[in-house]
Amino acid sequence: MAEEKKRIVKKSWREKGWFEVVAPPMFGSQKIGETLASEPEQLVGRVFETTLGDLIEDFSKSHIKLYFQVREVRDRQALTDFIGHEMARDYIRSQVRRRAGKVDDIATVTTKDGYKLRITSMVTTLRRVQSTKLDLIHKDMRKVVESRAAERTLDQFVQEAVLGKLSADIYKEARKYCPIRRVEVYKSKLLSRPVPEQVKSQ
Repeated sequence: MAEEKKRIVKKSWREKGWFEVVAPPMFGSQKIGETLASEPEQLVGRVFETTLGDLIEDFSKSHIKLYFQVREVRDRQALTDFIGHEMARDYIRSQVRRRAGKVDDIATVTTKDGYKLRITSMVTTLRRVQSTKLDLIHKDMRKVVESRAAERTLDQFVQEAVLGKLSADIYKEARKYCPIRRVEVYKSKLLSRPVPEQVKSQ
């Protein structure tokens, strides 16, 4: 019985093939890794994680995790869509100092091409500041995130959120109120995709 079970496992392993998992074009269609599957259909919907550091070969970005979901399999390649990112918790904790101000914001935004995302960002100040100033920073954080999303496609907005351009834009506004230590857009999650035109018209 044990031998028969071993043969079945060995056979099923042999029947599996290797597929290359590929990041979407917004990340240069880079190879994320490889995975085994018996049928290509088994890969559709699966989520793969990597770091920005691995993807762009920059160790300083290894604290940024990226999540991709397989959309389709073509020619032994599993093509993926971006579904979110987040920074390592240890990194985020290291950015918060005692006797300093901290502002968090969670915004639901819609991109120019109709994708809806939840964006979590954080501003830390060099020293403790008045709550009225923190409120103003929070208001401007939300304004920047929402306006940038509305002006950009998903690809453009995600690149800016992950690579630091969105953080830099928030920093420019926040520094009007007090000295700023750090700004991070530390988490994003894709909530929904645009409804196809044929569905809208029904």
